[in-house]
Amino acid sequence: MSFQPNPGDELIINGTAYVVGRHPAAPGLAYAQAGRQGIVYQLIAKNGAPHEAKALKVFFPKFRIPAMVYQSEHMETYGDIPGLQVCKRDVLTPERNGSLIAEQPDLLYAVLMPWVHGMTWFDCLTDQRQLEASDSLALARALAGIGSAMEQKGLAHCDLSAPNVMLPFFSEVELPEGTSAVELVDVEQMYSTKMDRPDALLAGSPGYAAHRTVHSGLWSAYADRFAGAIIIGEMLGWSDRVVVDKAWGESYFDQHEMQTPCERYFILRKSLESRWGSKVVELFSRAWDSQDLSSCPTFGEWLVVLNAVTEQEIPVETIETEPAVTETIESAAAGSSSETVSSLATPAPLKAEQAALLNQDVLEQGERGVTDKLFRQARELEQQNKPAAALEVYRSLYHFVEDGSPLHVEVSAAITGLEEQLNPKMPEQSEKSKAWYRSKMFIVTASAAVVLLAAGIPTVSILADQSNQRQIEATKQEEALKAAKAAEEKLAAEQEAAQKSLTEKQRQEAEQQAKQQALAAQKQQEEQKKQQALIAQQVKYEAYLAQKEQNKQAAAKLAKQKAYDQQAKYEKYLALKKEQEARAAKEEAARKAAAEAEQKRKDAIQARNKENVLQLISLYNKAYASQEGGSTAKAKSFAKRFRALYDSNPSYYRSVGEVGYRASSIYNFLGDTNFRLPKI
Repeated sequence: MSFQPNPGDELIINGTAYVVGRHPAAPGLAYAQAGRQGIVYQLIAKNGAPHEAKALKVFFPKFRIPAMVYQSEHMETYGDIPGLQVCKRDVLTPERNGSLIAEQPDLLYAVLMPWVHGMTWFDCLTDQRQLEASDSLALARALAGIGSAMEQKGLAHCDLSAPNVMLPFFSEVELPEGTSAVELVDVEQMYSTKMDRPDALLAGSPGYAAHRTVHSGLWSAYADRFAGAIIIGEMLGWSDRVVVDKAWGESYFDQHEMQTPCERYFILRKSLESRWGSKVVELFSRAWDSQDLSSCPTFGEWLVVLNAVTEQEIPVETIETEPAVTETIESAAAGSSSETVSSLATPAPLKAEQAALLNQDVLEQGERGVTDKLFRQARELEQQNKPAAALEVYRSLYHFVEDGSPLHVEVSAAITGLEEQLNPKMPEQSEKSKAWYRSKMFIVTASAAVVLLAAGIPTVSILADQSNQRQIEATKQEEALKAAKAAEEKLAAEQEAAQKSLTEKQRQEAEQQAKQQALAAQKQQEEQKKQQALIAQQVKYEAYLAQKEQNKQAAAKLAKQKAYDQQAKYEKYLALKKEQEARAAKEEAARKAAAEAEQKRKDAIQARNKENVLQLISLYNKAYASQEGGSTAKAKSFAKRFRALYDSNPSYYRSVGEVGYRASSIYNFLGDTNFRLPKI
């Protein structure tokens, strides 16, 4: 980035003259703050008050988007919401700021907005600066109020994290009355139904992103709920020295600990419960155990609970009276590794076996709390008719419970039941057709009726014939019966042969039809295999093309990122070089000033020594004159004054003329007043 202004440089934007501010810690450098999308410089209006300073955000090339103009026009209406004053922004465009952009091309689509005074929440975390309880509550209320107002308008910041939360509450500059205690910055990713989805989405900042959400990017009305709950928890916990000392670093939680039963979670949870009440802990736990962002508590719920805390309920700092071992063992309940348990501090009277049993019991209680909470949450989701969400919670719980335990059996049954509910099987045909059976019974019944009818005909004929010709008729009847029987047998044989022929024909037709069906099924199966092979080949080819395109895009993205990284390193090097040059100049000026002061001191000492030499000669002469005049007491007084002055720097006075000889005579005189001082 070629735009690197010096402090005091003048810029004229939209007819107003601004000068680049000086960094309070390094007056030789411009007041600037680097972010993920660009660098923000402080601009001070020549005729404005300090609290009216502006911020000029110069974006890196990747984030210089023309649609920023349209986005800023919509964001202007949100600038009146407390905590969103940076939405009152003006974008530098070629149409309105052409001459300035021609001189400084990096200012294309740069944004001019109000400068927010005060530190960031990130600064407060990294400095491990403990807050007063009233200040913690004020900050948490302010953040909850901002989030509630945004939710009511369908807005979300979408990158809520410690560096993006400013605290005018701690500003050293006098601000106008009614200024919000908390301000949000870096609002370029803001979600609104009236704004277009950004081309490049951020996945949330470490220490504030929920690991159960998709990390491909956050852009929804619920995007701030989890991160907001974490920051509110940090603000409330930052009045507790135990929580401050346990912080991970740039945030209270390490990203790998998010939504896990870790030690820091239990410490913060205990602090919130003991200092702010069960309702605060309930909201924080809901966010921590949530399966998605929409399940987290709203900012409105946070605001209601925090506003219910009265001044009398604000905790007062007290000296810890519990033994250190109690805090250590309680904190161990949050850890799941043997390393955490082995690091517990046990007092001398407690034996090793007792300590081990105590640690194991504490850990088991912590795990039971987690499993009970997950089990209750799954039951609630079932009651709310959300089987898919309940199934996910049961699956998560399955890994925490002990195999063979009653809870393990119940969870397994619940998982099986929900899977069957979500994936029902097709009902099978339970009854087969029985038409053939009914047809066979009909045939048997009909055949029996025919036989009975045939047997009844000759009986009627025999009883009806009562004449004398009974014998002849009997003979004829017998012959007729024989003929009928023969005909019946012949007919039965013909029918049986016909039936066999029909059955054989049907059997052959059935076999032929089965063969044809088998051939058709085999042919259809072969066609399906060919079709599946073609589809698989097509899918494989399309996957190859997609992978090739993805690799190409990844390579291009990597090259761009590398260029951006090199540019950032170069800019950092230039800034460091400037800082080093300024420091060297300052050190050189200090060295010269010290040398001059030392020389002046030496000159002053030299002048004083010369004056003292003259005084020593004068005192000696006075002592000599007094001795010669017969006043030994007076001479001794001058001699003592001579000796006191001479002893202040004997090494110097001894080297000057006859002063050393005079001193020797004075010492002899003071040792023996009968000694006669020589005239020198």
